[in-house]
Amino acid sequence: MRLFQPDPRRPRTLGAVFVITIVMATLLTAFFHTQVVRGKQYTVRSESNRLRPVVIPAPRGTIHDRNGEVVATSTTRYSVSLLPAPAEAIRQTLVDLAPFLGLAAGDVEALMDRRGARPHDLLTVTDDATFPQAAALEERRAAFGGVMVVERPRRHYPAGAAIGHVVGYVGEITREELGRSAYRGAGYRQGRMVGKAGIEKQYELHLGGEDGARFVEVDAMGRVVDPRASVGALAPEPGEELRLTLDLGLQEYVHDIFPDTMKGAVVAMVPSTGEILALYSHPTFDPNDFVDGIRPSLWSALRDDPMKPLLDRTTIATYPPASTFKTVVAAIGVRRGLVTADTRMPLACTGGMAYAGRYARCWKRSGHGSLTLAQAIEKSCNVYFYQLGIRLGLRELTAQGTRMGFGRKTGIDLPVERSGRFPTGPDWYRRHFGYVAPSEVMSLAIGQGPNDQTVLRMAHFYSAIAGNGSAPGPHLVATGGGEEDEGALDLGLTAGELREVWAGLELVTRAGGTGVEASLERWQIYGKTGTAQNPPHPDHGWFVGFSGKPGRSPEIVVAAIVEHGLHGDDVATLAAKAINFYLDRKYGHPFDPRPTLVERWSSGRKPWGAMDRYPAPLVPGTAVSPPTDEA
Repeated sequence: MRLFQPDPRRPRTLGAVFVITIVMATLLTAFFHTQVVRGKQYTVRSESNRLRPVVIPAPRGTIHDRNGEVVATSTTRYSVSLLPAPAEAIRQTLVDLAPFLGLAAGDVEALMDRRGARPHDLLTVTDDATFPQAAALEERRAAFGGVMVVERPRRHYPAGAAIGHVVGYVGEITREELGRSAYRGAGYRQGRMVGKAGIEKQYELHLGGEDGARFVEVDAMGRVVDPRASVGALAPEPGEELRLTLDLGLQEYVHDIFPDTMKGAVVAMVPSTGEILALYSHPTFDPNDFVDGIRPSLWSALRDDPMKPLLDRTTIATYPPASTFKTVVAAIGVRRGLVTADTRMPLACTGGMAYAGRYARCWKRSGHGSLTLAQAIEKSCNVYFYQLGIRLGLRELTAQGTRMGFGRKTGIDLPVERSGRFPTGPDWYRRHFGYVAPSEVMSLAIGQGPNDQTVLRMAHFYSAIAGNGSAPGPHLVATGGGEEDEGALDLGLTAGELREVWAGLELVTRAGGTGVEASLERWQIYGKTGTAQNPPHPDHGWFVGFSGKPGRSPEIVVAAIVEHGLHGDDVATLAAKAINFYLDRKYGHPFDPRPTLVERWSSGRKPWGAMDRYPAPLVPGTAVSPPTDEA
């Protein structure tokens, strides 16, 4: 028996020391990690709990036209908010603010109702206070201790309704938009104003800028301690400026002269570059109405208006191209070697013709007689183009039309564009209608049947006719070069073949042509009128053409349509006035509000002798040559 037994406390003590050592080491490691490794992160988190950011919206980038005129800009307005406080104090402050901000009794009650839903948040009284109003409040800080005034940019469109569809409008970002990767990547948050349509939407990330913030201190309950004490601020970064190819003066002029009670569209572009000069849809809307959130009553009125002012008729609405499509058929016939400017068809026009069991009429019931291709374009003779379409055949006509861009989008830099409808071949008819009749080619040859195009598409095609058989894709913002132009159009026509087509387009605005009333004194217009059937409603009136100095390359293409009322010759006058405005201003001529031949006649002014200017039909070979490198 051992006299001395081992002390049982020793191993327990060692165990306790070991445990304590492990615990202390763990705690020291955690403290080191918290205080040293992630110290800055927790400091920021602590500060974020102590500070509340008050967002300072970034001014959106200014949008200019091709001449430097302002299309869209940001003006300065001020947001006035109230700090959380008892209801009685909030009401009294609103009553005191009423004379400065123009608040009515109903406004005060509405704000109190909003405050009741979220009593611990800032109460925004207005986002549209003017500088004098903001200055008056700042001068009375002692009396309005719970009032916070923050500078805010406000979008403004000087041209108003004239540029509604092309520039679009802005509005508060939605939950769906916040979910988009592009907006998430740019750090967009709830409450931000973003482009909703047009250029504003297409170039949002370019125009939007980066919001800043002003930091104010809050207590443990999240209440602002002192709105006047700014702990720090992050300045907003304004959006980048944007220069459009648009000619704002021309856009506004088209808006002024478009028939106020009618619907339609006008597109003007530079044929050699694809630059859009005007993109106008009527009726239109004022984008300024959307800036601070459109009133529900106004939104309902726009949405339910039978005139559909929110519909962009330049890029979304489609129409039968009617006789303006005869230029397409003529170009295909010339390219295939079937016709030249002086080719006559076997059947003279007697008012109609029969083919494959169908009798189709010409618009002129008495007939046009025997015509050359140039004369058939001038007179817009259906019977001539029935026969040319039959010669080409449905398969060839649809294949060539598809190749020339009909049935697809132009690729303009806007967020929404609709492709036209155009059959791709006989099988297309079988898929859609269950059969294909031989006489379908007759309707297609005069721009009717299953053939609907946007006004922009027709302008783009005529740009290629006005050029050397090709045209860059239409655009509103220059690409900067070096990029592949997916919207470019190449008709595959030689200069000689183009001359054959030009011969007919020139006659349209000469003596005896369907658009002679639209002829101008200084500028030669080449173009084609059209009257599109639209049963059971009245016809649509078309004109598409190009112009420039006589004997020089065309400088502008204009496509115009007026729904349900005007015929092609009336629309030609509208287009000619736009052409004259642009070219007169470009070359420094004084403005003439009534420049066309028909307007001179109607106002009693002496014409410039347009009827004697071209006394004989154009002889093939003497037409102005298609564009070359000459300016």
